[in-house]
Amino acid sequence: MKIGCPKETKNQEFRVGLTPAAVKAYVDAGHKVCIEKDAGMGSGIADRQYERAGASICSTAREVWSTSEMIVKVKEPLATEFDFMQPGQLIYTFFHFAADEKLTRACLEKKISALAYETVQQSDGSLPLLKPMSEVAGRMAPLMGAFYIGKMHGGRGLLPTGVPGVTPAHVLIIGGGTVGGNAAKVAAGLGARVTLLDINLDTLEHLGNIMPPNVSPIYADAYTLDKGLREADIVIGAVLVTGAKAPKIIKREHLGIMKPGSVIVDVAIDQGGCVETSRPTTHDDPVFIVDGVIHYCVANMPGAYARTSTFALNNRTGKYGLRLADQGVEVACQNDPALLNGLNMYKGNITFKPVAEAFGLEQSYKPAQEAVERFAPKKR
Repeated sequence: MKIGCPKETKNQEFRVGLTPAAVKAYVDAGHKVCIEKDAGMGSGIADRQYERAGASICSTAREVWSTSEMIVKVKEPLATEFDFMQPGQLIYTFFHFAADEKLTRACLEKKISALAYETVQQSDGSLPLLKPMSEVAGRMAPLMGAFYIGKMHGGRGLLPTGVPGVTPAHVLIIGGGTVGGNAAKVAAGLGARVTLLDINLDTLEHLGNIMPPNVSPIYADAYTLDKGLREADIVIGAVLVTGAKAPKIIKREHLGIMKPGSVIVDVAIDQGGCVETSRPTTHDDPVFIVDGVIHYCVANMPGAYARTSTFALNNRTGKYGLRLADQGVEVACQNDPALLNGLNMYKGNITFKPVAEAFGLEQSYKPAQEAVERFAPKKR
């Protein structure tokens, strides 16, 4: 199979879809790989490293897209890339369709096959390709909150660690999954007082057993949310509904009970955000203020730590990508239920129901298993 890796085009996105080790694995398996010139520079990977691994270097994004059967990226195609997509082309990347109707309709119209990292799900419910970026974003979130609570950014001027004789910050984390757990570890390590809310009692029990004493896992209800928001200096939104739009846990009226100059870091913004007043921001312009509360809503947080993120992501995506390249999307998805869960679009159909429901496109929905069975190569 011909595999292409274009340079990312999202604002301040320095990650890249393939590392040299991933390229070598594809080449050793008999595939051809084309990397756009300088695609890896933001992650500290030079073109010559890709060439040594067996890749060819393409001079433009158009060349990569036009000559490849499978595109490997990090972030969703942007509007400037829509014309590059080809019918039947397999695109393997983060999509977050439920938060972006324009992208959803463009990919549907182009009749691509969209294998979304964020919905590749194993039988135990784990999300192996989302996990490494959730770990990075979770660990970043308290650091971003700590930075923007500084007075020069309009924050409270509170040092989250505290000092002898002065109380440290209170960090409220909503959601106890991978993002929330990693955020709690870092916030606790800074010395903050941490409250972590979740509705899963088993999750709360597990977190209670592994977290340090300054982390309090609490059952999430209207009362504990209200209390937490009143006390918090930094709030981290870590809510996830796999592949679907995030629920709006924090409403506009909640801002009125929060401390002026407090900070919300909405990590769920990739899926639309879990705060009613959130909107996607960029690394160039990361924050805005509503009702005296600072909102940090960067939609590609891990891009700030591109080298760590690129290698962590490839450690996970490589083996699944090889299955797709070796077997083709139809056979690979039939052989691996985790990959089948990751198939969000196929040949002009939406194959992940929450995406269809997000935009009233139920007429375009076809179950993934039914879709790939129909077009799978005939066995001889």
